[in-house]
Amino acid sequence: MPQLPALSSEDLRSYHSQIRQRYDAFAKRGLKLNLTRGKPSAAQLDLSNELLSLPGTGDFMSGNIDCRNYGELAGLPELRALMATVFGVTADRLIVGENASLSIMHDCVAFSMLKGNCDSERPWSKESRIAFLCPVPGYDRHFSICQEFGIEMIPVPLTGNGPDMDVVEKLVAGDPQIKGIWCVPKYSNPSGTVYSNETIGRLAKMKTAARDFRIFWDNAYAVHHLTPERIEIANIDAACASHGNPNRTFIFGSTSKVTFAGAGIGVFASSKDNVGWYVKRIEKRTIGGDKLNQLRHLRLLKNADGVAALMDRHREILAPKFESVLTTFTEHLGNAGVASWTAPKGGYFISLDVMDGCAKQVVKLAKEAGVELTPAGATHPLGNDPQDRTIRIAPSFPELAEVTQAAEGVAICVLLAATEKLLAK
Repeated sequence: MPQLPALSSEDLRSYHSQIRQRYDAFAKRGLKLNLTRGKPSAAQLDLSNELLSLPGTGDFMSGNIDCRNYGELAGLPELRALMATVFGVTADRLIVGENASLSIMHDCVAFSMLKGNCDSERPWSKESRIAFLCPVPGYDRHFSICQEFGIEMIPVPLTGNGPDMDVVEKLVAGDPQIKGIWCVPKYSNPSGTVYSNETIGRLAKMKTAARDFRIFWDNAYAVHHLTPERIEIANIDAACASHGNPNRTFIFGSTSKVTFAGAGIGVFASSKDNVGWYVKRIEKRTIGGDKLNQLRHLRLLKNADGVAALMDRHREILAPKFESVLTTFTEHLGNAGVASWTAPKGGYFISLDVMDGCAKQVVKLAKEAGVELTPAGATHPLGNDPQDRTIRIAPSFPELAEVTQAAEGVAICVLLAATEKLLAK
């Protein structure tokens, strides 16, 4: 495959004609394919169908707790102990709550705005401004929470080892209105980046001008491996405590992509002070979570080995889809010099970078050809990707054959948009 930027104008026009024909032929297939969100497929959901019959008639006790009744704001102790092994804290510092971690993240921001956290001098809403650092490319729902509450978002480059810590350290040391940073530390959304131990250590010990600064540690993909290698990262909770900052991190997770996406278990873990702060807030709005859902998860998962075994079965379904996208991109984009993409070892996404100024056009062309993609810019605060180059690819939901077709369509759109851009120059 030729390097498109190196072609003469005549050769580029000829190549554009060829790729336009390929695009028109693809569009005529009349496909309706969707790579927009990282939803588990039906086959993945089927892995946990036993939940539909659990806990079963007569099974409603967890120890001496009647799961049919009120109480246990922090969740069932047995399930808390199980999830603590996954998220690297002690059971007394972990809460199991509603069906997803997103609602807990939203609560932590809302509570901080209304009341401040346990290290705040005043509610965040009383400050002249509030800002969060946002590693980019990043997760659009994190940005949406900030936007909802009028929190200023400061983009920070995401390197292969995590956020650019030279930038992060300088910003948080000099600005007391920077109250937080969003982090997806393992298999980041959308790049698949894994934070290095050095990055985690620097986050834990860095000097912050805001005494009530918090790391929003969204460990959504803690056990979501795509290869036999089960990558482990440094324990942020232990690191913060060892550097004298035990309250610095809010840890979030869930079983949303482990069991049922719409009926899972959300997790919040942190220091004793932070957990106490959170419980004090939620006791005003609930008398207890859905303990029967917690019990059926306990019966299904049983222990950490049970979680690992279930995730191995997820990998058997997911890994071929990711491999198909990577193989298709290599086949059709190859060394064209107009795109690059990540090859994650876990998580739910592939990050595709196209020529600057082309992402929106690629998404538009793909939609017209029958392939729905996440809007260009979703990986950046306020939907604004200054380079207009990053596109999030989510291969999990469609069938494998559909993933392959969709990846081919995306690749053709990348080539068409690139040749149009080059010819316009």
